[in-house]
Amino acid sequence: MISRTLPKTVNSAAGTRSTIDRRTLLRSGGIFAGAIACDGLSLLNRAPANCNFSSNLKLGLQLYSLRKFSLDDALQHAKDLGFEQVEFYSGMFALDSSDEKIAEIVGKVKAHGLTISAHGVNGFNKDFAANRRIFEFGKKAGLKTITAGPTPESMDNLNDLVKEFNIRIAIHNHGPKDRFNKVADLLKAIEGRDERIGACADLGHYIRSGEKPVEVIRLLKGRLFGVHLKDFATMEDKAKGVLLGQGHLQCDEVFDAMVQAKFPADGALSLEYEENPDNPIEDIRKCVATAKKAIAGLAS
Repeated sequence: MISRTLPKTVNSAAGTRSTIDRRTLLRSGGIFAGAIACDGLSLLNRAPANCNFSSNLKLGLQLYSLRKFSLDDALQHAKDLGFEQVEFYSGMFALDSSDEKIAEIVGKVKAHGLTISAHGVNGFNKDFAANRRIFEFGKKAGLKTITAGPTPESMDNLNDLVKEFNIRIAIHNHGPKDRFNKVADLLKAIEGRDERIGACADLGHYIRSGEKPVEVIRLLKGRLFGVHLKDFATMEDKAKGVLLGQGHLQCDEVFDAMVQAKFPADGALSLEYEENPDNPIEDIRKCVATAKKAIAGLAS
């Protein structure tokens, strides 16, 4: 692992000059890579067609974290806790909602000063009509990303649907017993697919799979549309969920990596806290404090 701090001084023909650590350089430079136009070339590689990336990461909440609450209470808590966006799941925003219900829920989110970052995790299979209905729901709800758990038989269909609807698919991993156990499994599944088919990296489940979160983000560069912030005490299947920063997830390193991976400004960065479902608010508040302190370190 490369040290995060450079030597204090460097001697050269021009004399001795001071240096700064990488996070300070990112702050003072305003994330140089993010300042380059999307249709131009960066120093290292071309930005993807859907780049629009930013160092100003927007912290959201996967509302499954508040699954024991009503929709109205969950949105109020999300606002009070300082989130900027929410990621829905079908238990709180049904895929078969009427047009009137969709408009009502979208309106409630807006009234709380929030935006919808994504919806999922949604299953996709060989049933073309069923897959299409999810995209039709996504269009009505104004989604830019659908978090997904697709079968191999659905991938050709999804390739067509992301083109037709211009909505991204972010494939979610569920740990050691999932077909997307390792990041290599996901990369193989999306190889040769439309660039709108990518990943929602559940960093907690990757920890359970023995994968390092920062390395996962690096490998998914250009195809990372969602992140579930989740921490576990140990890198094994039966690991215990813990508050952010108390296990194997370090937010400052993760957020640095997300910026370097050109995480899209409209991507779904979602805290997902699954512990203590009956009374999670104070735990979530502590996780928010940890995450926002790390995000503040990226501010220009």
